[in-house]
Amino acid sequence: MRTGGAVGRGAEGAGDAGVAGTGEEVRESGTVGVDGGAATGAYSGPATGRDTGPGTAPWSDRVRSARSVGSMGSTGRSRRASVPTRSSGRGRLGAGLVEVPRVPYRDPKTAVLTNPEVPEAKRFCSNCGREVGRGRDGEPGRVEGFCAHCGHHYSFTPKLVPGEVLHEQYEVLGCLAHGGLGWIYLAADHAVSDRWVVLKGLLDSGDADAMAAAMAERRFLAEVEHPTIVKIHNFVRHADRVSGELVDYIVMEYVGGTSVRDMIRQARAEGREALPVPQAIAYALEVLPALGYLHAVGLLYCDFKPDNVIQTEEQLKLIDLGAVRRIGDRHSPIYGTIGYQAPEIGTVGPSVASDLYTVGRALAVMSFPFDFRGRFKASLPGPEEEPLLRRHDSLHRFLLRATDPDPERRFGSAEEMAEQLTGVLREVLAQQDGAPRPGVSRQFTPERRAFGTEGGPDVRAAATGLPVPQVDTADPAAGFLATAATTGDPDQVVAALRLAPVRTVEVRLQVVRALIEANRVGEAVAELAELDAPFDPDDLGTASPDDWRPGWYRGVAALVDGRTGQAREAFERVRDALPGEAAPKLAVAVCAELLGDADAARAGYEVVWRTDHAYVTAAFGLARVLVAAGDREAAVAVLHSVPDTSIHHVAAQVAAVRAQLGAARDRVGGAGDALAEVLAAGARLSGLELDVARRAGLTVELLGVALEALPRDGSAPAGTLVDCELSETGLRFGLERCYRQLARLAETPEERIALVDRANAVRPRTLV
Repeated sequence: MRTGGAVGRGAEGAGDAGVAGTGEEVRESGTVGVDGGAATGAYSGPATGRDTGPGTAPWSDRVRSARSVGSMGSTGRSRRASVPTRSSGRGRLGAGLVEVPRVPYRDPKTAVLTNPEVPEAKRFCSNCGREVGRGRDGEPGRVEGFCAHCGHHYSFTPKLVPGEVLHEQYEVLGCLAHGGLGWIYLAADHAVSDRWVVLKGLLDSGDADAMAAAMAERRFLAEVEHPTIVKIHNFVRHADRVSGELVDYIVMEYVGGTSVRDMIRQARAEGREALPVPQAIAYALEVLPALGYLHAVGLLYCDFKPDNVIQTEEQLKLIDLGAVRRIGDRHSPIYGTIGYQAPEIGTVGPSVASDLYTVGRALAVMSFPFDFRGRFKASLPGPEEEPLLRRHDSLHRFLLRATDPDPERRFGSAEEMAEQLTGVLREVLAQQDGAPRPGVSRQFTPERRAFGTEGGPDVRAAATGLPVPQVDTADPAAGFLATAATTGDPDQVVAALRLAPVRTVEVRLQVVRALIEANRVGEAVAELAELDAPFDPDDLGTASPDDWRPGWYRGVAALVDGRTGQAREAFERVRDALPGEAAPKLAVAVCAELLGDADAARAGYEVVWRTDHAYVTAAFGLARVLVAAGDREAAVAVLHSVPDTSIHHVAAQVAAVRAQLGAARDRVGGAGDALAEVLAAGARLSGLELDVARRAGLTVELLGVALEALPRDGSAPAGTLVDCELSETGLRFGLERCYRQLARLAETPEERIALVDRANAVRPRTLV
């Protein structure tokens, strides 16, 4: 195994070198973008100068001229016209949910290095990885020479100089940075309105692996066309001015902005540990579609890290495609970076899963500081070590799945990963400012019905009322299920599903669901056991190992069957697989409440309700837990937050009335104004539209507590409570009326007699 030297270490500290390999060939790579130290520009952008040809004016004058005419691009349209004019920082980054500070476009003039050289500390032999070009006895090191260990020739001098013209079209204007495969140059494209372009060549043309990587890049990049990926304009071959050797160069767009790595450095320089979590997530969400595009056209990026992402204004660009290779390529050398690269690279090579792994690692590095190249090179710190992961449990679970050592347990695609990360982002934002961030789930149906609106949660109602996994539209039986009756009598539904023309996983899951609702849990468990059979791609009725839906129904079946602990374990596994979904969190919270784990129940209900007010079950569950903990005021506030557009609004208000009455009872005879709580509950009750029986029942509760809270010294304030005078006599008359009203609505003679007796007992004494 051969380890390369500091091939990717830039002159201004651009890029952290890393090691990767297949077991035969290992190379070290860092950023090859224009990103490092003070030079934070990179390749992109159609900002161009206006020049009549090479050598007609000093470059600084041409830059000044270009800026004065509005930086016309190849389309002839002013670049300024394409710049967003709104003052808000909220752009399309992070699904439009995040305020990301805008990064000003960087003038190429300020990005060119005045003294392009590679620091001695970053000079390594590209063949054996040993130090080269180091100074001795006060004398500076040589920038050209031969490695003392292996004899390989090295050169750290730029191969192009200002004024040199390539392909009779591209005039070199200077060096921008030193990247993983060589120097990066700024040039003016005289054939297309003198637009700024970037030339990228080889660090060492004598290195066969570097040459092979450059040629691979040339093949792949011609196929790439995505708004978040740096644009490749051309490929040219140019003779070295000294040796005459032909060198290949890639011509790409100039991106003037700041790399995410430099943003992290700046944050730490300002006393912050990392980027704000929403901003870090926004960057990951912007990059994932670009990686998904590459995967769709059969390519792997292989070396994603913060160094290779640049923001300019409100746009992100993925740069440095030097490590890109075709899916299934087992011969090309592998480039990657320690701390980001997946652990299986050295044995099985890169894959979609390893690409997604790098995104997970990069997101962690952007979000909090940790020793990601050393102690945690192949793992993450736990919540006990990193407070951020304690605050954001869903983010922690997301990172654990994204960076799982087993590639089969990671996210299956960039799209799936982005979907779950968007859900995590909604939770993080809601936690920060308390404002809900609802979203439509592609994995679950909306909440079927709220349960636990009266008293504690009914186990069966809780289990069958949870959201249901969406039908997989790619399933061969999806059309049949769309027209088949899947609601109504559960036994009839089971019989109908058994007649499906094809027995697929989706059909079997729907059978399981119907069996559970028919209370035939044993049969449902048996059906799930059959689904656990070894996966056979030719058998439509066997579930793939990464299908979380059998586990979900296993949890529902256990919950109905009274095996709440097992149900919780099953739902926790689904929660690990889908960290951005609300349904698994809700299910875990229900189980925790039933098991008496109040802290976990409260945490689960709270995160679901805070993020999305469509899950009213979470509001009722959270209120119950708060009441049990003695925090009735907080419970009332939660119930009051159920929107009036919800069909459960009235039920929530009724529950709030009862919670306030409970708070009043707690204060009777003690500290606090019990009567004030009663009056608040009465005002809430007066505004509700209820049927006669329900209103009368609640009024009985209200007046009974008011009677207990009434000061015995006659100091009660003047006024009324639900149309009753606020005095002992007035309250007793009100109670009598309500009891007699309830008696008239009673269903049995015994109930009617009992209510009349209560009316007689509570009425005030009067003289006849």
